[in-house]
Amino acid sequence: MRRILLSVILIVMMIAARGQKVGLVLSGGGAKGMAHIGLIKVLEEHNIPIDYITGTSIGAIIGGLYASGLTPDEMLELFNSDEFKLWSTGRMDKDDLYYFRRNDESPDWINLDITRKDEKVKLLLPTNLVPERQMDFAFLQLTAQTTAACNSDFNQLLVPYRCLSTDIYNNKAVIHSDGDLGEAIRASMTVPLVYKPIEKDGRLLYDGGIVNNFPVNVMVEEFKPDIIIGHAVTNMGSYLDKDDVISQIETMVTQRTNYSIPDSMGIMLETPLSDVGLLDFSKVNYIHSRGIETALIAIDSIESRIHRRVSKEEMAKKREQFNKKKPEFQFNNIQVEGVRDNMQRKYIIQSIKHKERVIDMEELRSSYFKLISEDHIKSIRPLAYFNRRTGLFDLHLKVETRKPIDVSFGGHLTTRSNTFGYIQTNLKAFNNRSYKVSSNLYFGRFYNAFQLGGRIDSPGKVPFYISSYFTLNLWDYFSTSTDLIFTDIRPQYVKQNESNLSFEVGFPYSKTGIADVGIARFSANDEYYQTDIFNSGDKLDNTGFKGFAVHARIDKKNFDYKQYPTEGGRKMFNLQYINGMESFTPGTTAPLTGIADAKHQFFQIYGLYDQYYIVSKYLTLGAFAEASINNNHLFSNYTSAKLNATSFTPTPNSKSVYNEHFRANQYFATGGKLIYHLTDNLHFRGELYGFFPIQEMIRGEKNTVTYNEKIFTRAHLMAMSGLVLQTQAGPLSFEMNYYDKPGQKWFFSLNMGFMLFNKRGY
Repeated sequence: MRRILLSVILIVMMIAARGQKVGLVLSGGGAKGMAHIGLIKVLEEHNIPIDYITGTSIGAIIGGLYASGLTPDEMLELFNSDEFKLWSTGRMDKDDLYYFRRNDESPDWINLDITRKDEKVKLLLPTNLVPERQMDFAFLQLTAQTTAACNSDFNQLLVPYRCLSTDIYNNKAVIHSDGDLGEAIRASMTVPLVYKPIEKDGRLLYDGGIVNNFPVNVMVEEFKPDIIIGHAVTNMGSYLDKDDVISQIETMVTQRTNYSIPDSMGIMLETPLSDVGLLDFSKVNYIHSRGIETALIAIDSIESRIHRRVSKEEMAKKREQFNKKKPEFQFNNIQVEGVRDNMQRKYIIQSIKHKERVIDMEELRSSYFKLISEDHIKSIRPLAYFNRRTGLFDLHLKVETRKPIDVSFGGHLTTRSNTFGYIQTNLKAFNNRSYKVSSNLYFGRFYNAFQLGGRIDSPGKVPFYISSYFTLNLWDYFSTSTDLIFTDIRPQYVKQNESNLSFEVGFPYSKTGIADVGIARFSANDEYYQTDIFNSGDKLDNTGFKGFAVHARIDKKNFDYKQYPTEGGRKMFNLQYINGMESFTPGTTAPLTGIADAKHQFFQIYGLYDQYYIVSKYLTLGAFAEASINNNHLFSNYTSAKLNATSFTPTPNSKSVYNEHFRANQYFATGGKLIYHLTDNLHFRGELYGFFPIQEMIRGEKNTVTYNEKIFTRAHLMAMSGLVLQTQAGPLSFEMNYYDKPGQKWFFSLNMGFMLFNKRGY
């Protein structure tokens, strides 16, 4: 009888072990959640089954990716990838920057929409630190096929799954059990102020950690497992820094949660990570290893309480079978939400599909990033629904348009005297085409400018734009003579006034390029002294140059930053025809007297090669070459000839220094760059350039000018080194610049912002 009883007990225990269901609960905690991957890896290696998953925030991401069929190693590879770095920081991939849709680069730091509400005009401040463009598209790529494979039912995922977000208005949890998996995860991890909230069914959804950062109750209520493994990665009780905004946000999101599991219900694990911040995703491997340590310490206890086993081979087969259900990415129908005008809807659809019936993921990616580069599109959240009737995905675009009027602020702040401010206003509209009217104003001692004009964009298989701008430019190079440490004892007083009216037509040239043709009517007026000895009451010499210029240009550009880039490159070729009349009026100190007029009619060819090469995680090298050749004859005197020659200005500081040694009608220049990355946003850079005039201009008696009969008779060196920190507003740099020139050769400065100007007419 005893033997029969023992046999029955053994059979019951075996049946119970075979049917034992295990739930895994993963907490939120930002970058600290990478430890969840280490835990899952150890569980798989020890054949511990995971039958259900619930998670919040980063726990929702890790749990959702695992439930989608990714292995722990694949997840670790994803979070170590450059792609993840981009969508977690909001930075655009250099290859997704659609140069054709971008206007001329400007020194703006921040762009704000203007709206009218309650009879008041308001500036709309940004609501999130990290732009969502990359992230929203990444979730489409990562989860749309999985949503199709599980029929939008999270119970049919590889592992049944739940995540939760917070209905911020009602301050209550929203449990996601079906629908679009990417949208559910995206809502669950939307930390306030860091990421933009998700609007779903009329509710604004934020990070689930606000109401429940450790969803044990959801696991019990939804799945009723036999045992629970819980893993928390928060820093509750740690010191809160009043100056650390991110840590304050993290505390607000996670403080209302009870991180515990009764011993009767399961096993509670915690990985302490007080040295990891909310957004410290650069520490992925370290955090992952800490999760492995936590799991290995507890694995004996886990194995003693969980008797059922699932082999790695069995899990791999199950994963393979699930992944085979995922349909290929092919998109057909497009629906647009968020615009009222049918012509606007047509514009967006035409920008995505053109005339093709079906597009693949690569075509969608290209078109998506082209579209969000539009000035009138604020954001596009793409969702994909699998249509079982057609066997293709239907694309649903949730579009948020920008306000019709916006304003940008920026400029360049420096310890030298070439500081200037910048403001731009834009008026935008679109239907079957995109329209933009803009004006900008620069103001400072060194540079002042005004511009007014507009641009029309037409989408389609071969998109194009038409633009026209009126521009006034004024450079005062005398104001740049003072420096933080040194003062130039022989200042060169030069003022350049230039106005132009331009008309241009452009077409895309490959993904990151543009081809354009244009014509400009210009009027330039240069004021200068031809001597170093002058009094404040002396009248300056004056050279005017009026005419028109026609150009044809091909320009490919995909830098990661618009100033001090560290990746990408630029290749440009420009052919220009210039026809104008020179007029010289001498001042009181002019060595030559008498008014002089001369006709100038010439062609100019300009080429640029600027490319960065990544050697390692820390080291990047750059190669640079530039050449300019024209058949223009010389202006009436040496100074005017130099002022109207092409200027070589490869560094930001060199754009603000009048340096006659780096101006020539025909020249070749080359250089190299060395960049050492200290962090993702901070680097040291050194740049060295050689400038080689093909025929150097020679100053004669009374400031006359001739060409040297010999070619390449002299080289001039230019160098720059400094520390550069790329911020959300723009670059912050401490620089040392060297120029081969008379007088002051070294320039030291601390700078914030961009040294970028409006275009000249020629």
